Amino acid sequence: MEPEKKSIQVAVVGAGAVGGIVAAFLARAGWDPEVVCKHQETVERGRSHGFHIFGVRGEHRIRLRTVKETHGLSGPKEAAFLATKANDAMGAARDLVPFLKENAVVVSLQNGICEEGLSEILGRNRVIGCVVGWGASMHGPGELEMTSGGEFVIGSMDSQSVGRLTLVKQMLDEVAPTRISENIMGELYAKLIINACINSLGVVAGVKLGQLLAMKRARKVFIAIMREAMAVADGMGIKVEPGGGGKLDYYRFLEEGNLFSDVKRHLLIRVIGFKYRKIKSSSLQSLERGRKTEIDYLNGYFCNQGRRHGVSTPINDAVVRMVKEIEAGGRRMTPENLKDAVFVNL
Repeated sequence: MEPEKKSIQVAVVGAGAVGGIVAAFLARAGWDPEVVCKHQETVERGRSHGFHIFGVRGEHRIRLRTVKETHGLSGPKEAAFLATKANDAMGAARDLVPFLKENAVVVSLQNGICEEGLSEILGRNRVIGCVVGWGASMHGPGELEMTSGGEFVIGSMDSQSVGRLTLVKQMLDEVAPTRISENIMGELYAKLIINACINSLGVVAGVKLGQLLAMKRARKVFIAIMREAMAVADGMGIKVEPGGGGKLDYYRFLEEGNLFSDVKRHLLIRVIGFKYRKIKSSSLQSLERGRKTEIDYLNGYFCNQGRRHGVSTPINDAVVRMVKEIEAGGRRMTPENLKDAVFVNL
């Protein structure tokens, strides 16, 4: 039996590109979420003119119930969608705890893998992992573009929350087609690999994706990041699902002596680079806005798990080091960074 939408108390924490679009389409479908916005201008925009959503799903202007801080929420929630940057997710989760009903679920919409940390704060039985497979950009407070189509993939971190997946799917289907996976860590890991390649190398080189992947040395680093990530996954006991919307089988892609020869690997990466040639990595956009990247939750995740499971990750270690030096102002963003000694023999 379908739940009465108005009776389900819903929150969306974070009103950036992904969070704002999710909140707007939930509201449009009658779920009436309360939205926690970081900036007062966004709060006022949601209440007055409404968020302006445009792009691949048409143009909409949708008013929302907005608050500036989590403690301004009107009461306990049965479902919450956490759409902050990964760096802010743990703090946002702690603030959310008093506003969760006992059987509440919290859906993680972050880049990277935050589900383990969130489980420690919220309880593993509450956390729903989610892969966001569509693209979005924020052009200003409440000015949000859905730049590409795609799906959500959701899965529970604990058997106790399995029964709530149907409700979460019903809600997210209002935004994009939603698929339930029995191996959500494998799905999250698959997306993390792509993000760790594209986002982080975009910062290191300081160029758009097309220019980046046209460089052979960048493609070699791209493949090396993947190899280390897959070795870490083996150490963790994770079966990595196909990435890129199910089109990229990492095991087959990296296997030596099969159809994916080194030439074909490079060709496929170049095709990806051409298709998305005008895209600027979200981490690069963050730096240009004066904000920190999510490097600790991207390549840093492989490094940390590698140390934990005895897997060496020198390439990812180097990428993390470079990005942190760029954040601190001690290194410029330039393709010359790809000539660093650690990358020479790839």
